[in-house]
Formats: sequence, C-alpha cells, structure tokens
Amino acid sequence: MSDDTQQPIVVKRIKKEAAAGAHGGAWKIAYADFVTAMMAFFLMMWLLGSTAQGDLQGIADQFQNPLKLSMQGGSGVGDSSSIVQGGGEDLSRKVGQVRRGDTPSTRAINIDAAKRRQKGGPSLEGLELEKRREHARLIDLKGRIEALLEANTQLRMFKNQILIDIVSEGLRIQLVDEKNRPMFDLSSAELHTYTRELLHAIGMALNDVDNRVSLSGHTDSARYAGGERGFSNWELSANRANAARRELIAGGLGSDKIVRVVGLSDTIHLDSDNPLDPINRRISIIVLNKESEKAMRDEAAGHKVETSWPPAAPPAEPGQDAGPSPSPSPLPFSGN
Repeated sequence: MSDDTQQPIVVKRIKKEAAAGAHGGAWKIAYADFVTAMMAFFLMMWLLGSTAQGDLQGIADQFQNPLKLSMQGGSGVGDSSSIVQGGGEDLSRKVGQVRRGDTPSTRAINIDAAKRRQKGGPSLEGLELEKRREHARLIDLKGRIEALLEANTQLRMFKNQILIDIVSEGLRIQLVDEKNRPMFDLSSAELHTYTRELLHAIGMALNDVDNRVSLSGHTDSARYAGGERGFSNWELSANRANAARRELIAGGLGSDKIVRVVGLSDTIHLDSDNPLDPINRRISIIVLNKESEKAMRDEAAGHKVETSWPPAAPPAEPGQDAGPSPSPSPLPFSGN
C-alpha cells in the first residue's frame, strides 16, 4: 500500500529556442560591406560628374601610360621637373619654377600678380576671394529681404510683385506692377501706400550692407498724346525712380549710398513679347557689387567735361559797352 505523503517529483525542462544570432552574424558584415561599396560607388560617380573633360582625359592617360606623363609634366604631376611645387617664404608661391607649356596669357597673369605683390596691393587670389565673399553677402541679403517680406503679413501679399535675383552688377530687386495692383497711380509718380511700405522695408534692409545702390525707373510702351516732345515716358520713369529714392531714404537707407537714379522709359522690357504688359512698369533697385561701383565711377571720371553756367558774354566790339551779362535761362529737363 503506497504512502500518500510521498508525492512523485516532476521535473519540467523548458526547451529554449536558439537565439536570433545563434546562426551567426555574417549577414551584418555582408550588408555593411554592401553599403560601403555603394557609398564608394556614388562618391566615384559624383567625382566623375564634377570633373572636367580635360581632367578625365588626363586621368585616363595616366593609367594608360604613366611614364609618358611623368616625363612631360603638367599641373597634375607637377608644374616643373621639381617634385616639390612652390618654394620660398610662401609655400603658395611658384618662385623658381618654370611652367612647361606656359602660354602668353598665363605669363601675363603671373606678371600682373607679381606687380600687385610688389605694390603691396591685393593679389589675384585675394581679389577672387573677396568677390566670393561679396557674392555670399549679397545672397545672404537676398534671403533676409525674402524672410522680411514673408514675416510681414501686410507685405506678404506682394511677394509675387517683388523679383529678387543676382545679376552681374549685384543684387537686383524689382517692384513690378500687376493689372489690378499697380505700384504707382496711372501716368503718375505718386506711390500707393503699400508701395511706400515696401520701399521702407527694403531701405531698412539695404542700410545693413556697405554696398552702394542704383535705381532705375521703367514704363510700358503706352505713349502720351503729346508724343516725345512733351511729357513722355522718359520723364515719368525718371520721376518714379526719384520718388522711390525718397521713400528708400525715408525707410532708413543712407542718402550717400545712392549713386545713380535714372529713368529708362520703355527701352528695357521684362516681357519683350508684350510691350504693354503691366510687368514692364517697374522700379529696379540694384545693390552694386564693388566691381560695378568702381566701373561706374571710372566711367564718370573718364567722361567729365568742364562746363560753366551761365555762359560768358561775347567780347564787346571796340568802343561799345559790354552791358550786363545775360540772365541764365532754365535748363531743359533731362529724363536721366
């Protein structure tokens, strides 16, 4: 007879499944190698796409016949027979080297750079660096003006009428008309209230940079009844440019930063296919880069003409009284 106090002992053994990585992590290594290879492939494709055709040919020649290039030299393997380029006090200089295949144009550039160093002026590399810095500043100014207009709820609705782009002269800001929302009264230089607000905001932003400003007024090709002999688009465009100048100054732009205000009538259209398009009626504000400002000043200095007003009276005949000098008559209006 069995004893009820003796219970059978049951041992439960739990069979654990193999871990996910028990079969090995070789796939991870293979995947990492694949990603690395793809990154290297796309990097190589990017380098090949951004390399000039001449450089690609040089690389191909290097692999096909490396000894030939080593004997001929060139910018890829050294500009002279010396292994070490440059030399002297400044490692960026080319003192003592003779460039193989040096052309007259490159020799002229090297001579000009040497003269600049002797005179203590900026080198060509320094000028190019300064141009890039100025270009970056103008791009930054473009972004700030766009952000300023976007942040102002009253001015945001006019963003389609404000065209901002980088041109050879600098940063160009154009305020153009729309059919139902012109910047000026029709055939007048009187600005609307929203045009004043736009110019005030732009003038405040332009005062933060050292660049000078040029303004030009433009009209469409609609003619006045009196023709070009009376009040015409030349006077209208000049009056509108001058009205924009006053509002920029009222907005905070220094008056000494404005170097040119001109009226160009309908000589330069944005939409040349439709001369009567309202978009051709506009004010163009150009934040001049240093190169354009210098060219403008040099042009003005080279065409300076000594004049005096009023003109001197003709010499009197012998025995006659010269009489009082003639009173000056008003100067004719100039659209520029």
